[in-house]
Amino acid sequence: MVGIVVENLVAGYGNVSVLHDVSIDVADKQTVALLGTNGNGKSTLLSCIAGLIKPTEGHIFLVDGEERIDLTSLSPKEIVEAGVSMVPEGRRLFPLLTVEENLVLGAYRLEARAVRNITMDYCFTLFPRLAERRSQQAGSMSGGEQQMLSVARALMGVPKLLLIDEPSVGLAPILVQQMIEKIGELSTSKGLTVLMAEQNFNQAIRIADKGYIIVHGEIAFASKDAVDLRENEMIKSYYLGG
Repeated sequence: MVGIVVENLVAGYGNVSVLHDVSIDVADKQTVALLGTNGNGKSTLLSCIAGLIKPTEGHIFLVDGEERIDLTSLSPKEIVEAGVSMVPEGRRLFPLLTVEENLVLGAYRLEARAVRNITMDYCFTLFPRLAERRSQQAGSMSGGEQQMLSVARALMGVPKLLLIDEPSVGLAPILVQQMIEKIGELSTSKGLTVLMAEQNFNQAIRIADKGYIIVHGEIAFASKDAVDLRENEMIKSYYLGG
């Protein structure tokens, strides 16, 4: 059983504070949406969990069975080894390498290397277009195909917790829907715990087991479950045009 618990997190960049006393929890095999418009701290929170930004206050615990691992004391490499993978905003692929080469690089940790071919077959099943493009340079593919590859590369690390930052950015509406649906399958098909930062509320709430709205670096709303998220008046009024 794997989850993530963030307690009273304060973080930012230099003297600029971005996150203010943020607390969230993501239970085992849940898909949780971190919702908010640009500039409100979604990416900063994911970067803190991944170890790319060190918070000034608070703690982040990876709950793995009976073990609670304090991620704030670990390096990004150690966090990856603990079973956390991240799909960054903007994809961050190796454009001159092929699809298959990008996927091989995703199987970084020892546990992932042992099942690399099995995981790659799963990725090609999840995203059949990647199988068709396996020998093509990543930089020559469409935006939608590159987003598929970015998610697949993170899956190659055989994560326990998957962080996904703005998967819909730059995609056509039909591709956004397809991408969100694929992400929604991961908790059942791979038993993954997923925390997804997304500003497309309409799509995100379709797959979320629960969600948080972050406004100006603070949690403005924390839902109890999927129904609570979809029926909340704040979401209806301000984000869904209700």
